Amino acid sequence: LAGAGAERPQVVSHVQQELNYTVFDCKWVPRSARLLCLGSAARGTGLVQLYELHGARLELLREIEKSKPIKCGTFGATSLQQRYLATGDFDGNLNIWNLEAPEIPVYSVKGHKEIINSIDGVGGLGIGEGAPEIVTGSRDGTVKVWDPRQKDTPVANMEPVQGESKRDCWTVAFGNAYNQEERVVCAGYDNGDIKLFDLKTMSLRWETNIKNGVCSVEFDRKDINMNKLVATTLEGKFHVFDMRTQHPTKGFASVSEKAQKSTIWQVRHLPQNRDVFMTSGGSGSLHLWKYEYPAQRSKKDSEGSEMGVAGSVSLLQNVTLSTQPISSLDWSPDKKGLCVCGAFDQTVRVLIVTKLNKI
Repeated sequence: LAGAGAERPQVVSHVQQELNYTVFDCKWVPRSARLLCLGSAARGTGLVQLYELHGARLELLREIEKSKPIKCGTFGATSLQQRYLATGDFDGNLNIWNLEAPEIPVYSVKGHKEIINSIDGVGGLGIGEGAPEIVTGSRDGTVKVWDPRQKDTPVANMEPVQGESKRDCWTVAFGNAYNQEERVVCAGYDNGDIKLFDLKTMSLRWETNIKNGVCSVEFDRKDINMNKLVATTLEGKFHVFDMRTQHPTKGFASVSEKAQKSTIWQVRHLPQNRDVFMTSGGSGSLHLWKYEYPAQRSKKDSEGSEMGVAGSVSLLQNVTLSTQPISSLDWSPDKKGLCVCGAFDQTVRVLIVTKLNKI
């Protein structure tokens, strides 16, 4: 295997930018060399910073301060022409901003009673079919779906049933948006629950528990028939579910992997190759993984019902960048291998992952 290492992807830290505030989320602006950092200033206000990548440096183009700390953001429900940013804040507000004129949000709703931990968008950027929608997950235990064309009320509200204790929702993601009708939301909770809500039938389609707080969930692609879902947890484990075949009692087949000892904060699939994904960890590390499908993705059980067969996961590369957790991660949708991550050492890093076309 001499020389095999040369073919492995390398994770290169291209630019490091120190910040004077806590960064909770970072996002590439679609169709640009720009990125956003969202977070909380020391005096308890919210910050949005817009940077542009110039060679090996980041130039700050704009800084926007808001009254409440900002936890999360998405471009997923906007058009490529507008590129409006939707954000969730510590006070439960969902706001949509035109970054060219950010004084007043173009859409605003008090979505939740407590902090919005996670946000995702679909139906925008020319990805996926159907209406533009935003999903928010909150500490108040509810998951809500919003259509920015409809004021004040969510189009769907998934909350604990009467008598069920409310769990802190840490992560939400859209999937299955391959035509005008189909769409699901996956939500992960602090007690290890994963719930899959079918927005077409407005029902809970599947649920499971993976024993540890679920920090991040993501489908490998939003705009295809459900294919794979990755869920990451507090104890350094992640699970890959094959979402193609749902067994009537066993649900979806999965494979789990222990990546490290500490929390896996986020998972992000490479936009240009859905079988490659990166996880970011509490130890300040990034791990790059590849999923290998089994020879057959489904088989019949003794009853004759189809059940899924899980594949395997291999580690392509890992790198430690920080002494603090890397809490946010985003691949560039336009340039393969370009990545940004934000860590609790108040640093944002632009990374280049090489040799991705060799795997």
